[in-house]
Amino acid sequence: MTDKAEPGASHGGQRVGHGRVIAASISAAVGAFLFGFDSAVINGAVDSLSAHFALSSFVEGFAVAVALLGCAVGAWYAGQLADRLGRKRVMVLGAVLFLLSSIGSGIAFTVWDLMLWRIIGGIGIGIASVISPAYISEIAPAKIRGALTSVHQLAITIGIFAALLSDALVAHTAGGAGDTLWLGAPAWRWMFLIGAIPAIVYGILSLLIPESPRYLVRAGKDIEAARVLRSVVGDPDPDRKIVDIRSSLHQEARTSFRDIKGHRFGLKPLVWVGIILAGLQQLVGINAIFYYSTTLWKSVGFSESDSFITSVITSVINVALTFVAIIWVDKFGRRLLLLIGSCGMFVGLGAASLSFFHAVGSGDNISLPEPWGIIALIGANLFVIFFAATWGPLVWVLLGEMFPNNMRSYALAIGAVGNWLCNFLVSVSFPFLAQHIGLGTVYCVYAAFAVISFFFVKSKIPETTGAELEHMTGKTLHESN
Repeated sequence: MTDKAEPGASHGGQRVGHGRVIAASISAAVGAFLFGFDSAVINGAVDSLSAHFALSSFVEGFAVAVALLGCAVGAWYAGQLADRLGRKRVMVLGAVLFLLSSIGSGIAFTVWDLMLWRIIGGIGIGIASVISPAYISEIAPAKIRGALTSVHQLAITIGIFAALLSDALVAHTAGGAGDTLWLGAPAWRWMFLIGAIPAIVYGILSLLIPESPRYLVRAGKDIEAARVLRSVVGDPDPDRKIVDIRSSLHQEARTSFRDIKGHRFGLKPLVWVGIILAGLQQLVGINAIFYYSTTLWKSVGFSESDSFITSVITSVINVALTFVAIIWVDKFGRRLLLLIGSCGMFVGLGAASLSFFHAVGSGDNISLPEPWGIIALIGANLFVIFFAATWGPLVWVLLGEMFPNNMRSYALAIGAVGNWLCNFLVSVSFPFLAQHIGLGTVYCVYAAFAVISFFFVKSKIPETTGAELEHMTGKTLHESN
């Protein structure tokens, strides 16, 4: 029997295997849920905590974005820790760090200890951002790997939705984000504290899922790897798969930084491709929407209640369109969808930019005259539609599968670091730039990066659809392009 046997055919284990591997992938993706939740939970709290701590626009932006520095640290060390301790243990570590951050941020006394707790949570999120797609790509059969790895981004979008919805409900219950809720604490503190719930769920699920067969082979646990491949992945010939895995690892006990070193500014060209791809995902400005959308819509005349509702609607669109990527990623390929996404994002960002150039007023008292308010809303959501259906999930799919096995952990980690640092740059600069150069110019810059993303994908990104991870090499990836 070959790998082409269909699930549900005469090989009963194959049917069971796909069900179990889907369950394991969903469980691992809860880490991505935390990623999305943390990305958006600050959205509803930012105005109130800024007023509470009397923050300037720069400090406000830094307080929002500082967690991303922790994310970069967590992303960098996640691969190394995963190779030493295993994927499961590192997932549990990420859950514990996020749990501590949620509680600490909710009871913070000053903006400085709030930043400290946000950094700690960021380390946990950085770990999850690397381990989740890596684990899913390692445990998923090639035929459905694109769809399953896209679950990582789906979980991010659901986390964003859950955070914005919980922010809206908490603010509505209290009468406003700055008003007192339970136990005499203001609503914005409870927005952070609620994050403890998914952190606990993630920790429990991480203990229950099977270990990655590739880690088990690396650790010399072939019998356990064969059991996972047979009963979870549904591989009909686990012994042959183990031989393929071991061969792809080049008989190395673990990866090291040497595996990604090269002559192109110290790194191999393929690693730079991953870093730039990950950076462009953020430089188009997606998190200016999800970190600041409530503040953004309030600034152009929406009430606080309407701003929360608008942000929730945007997050629903984000979730819904991610299903498009899951359905299409293995059918149409990664490159085509990314190219379409770049074009759509440019149109949406261009519409938003043009609208904000027509804003009237200054400071916190600006508004968009008709019809520019509606055009800005349509443009922002069009941007989210194309991002969610393409660049959001597919970047993580590619980062999880485009590197050879012997360099994947470090290459994925450094790609994720690039993603987080660009996320930090966008997030920390947005309040300052919006105040000093205007929203129209800011969104024009993001639109320019959408144009750059199109030509970068067209010239540099390989097609990896349907390829086995064990067959990924720098040469074959170059030829596929």
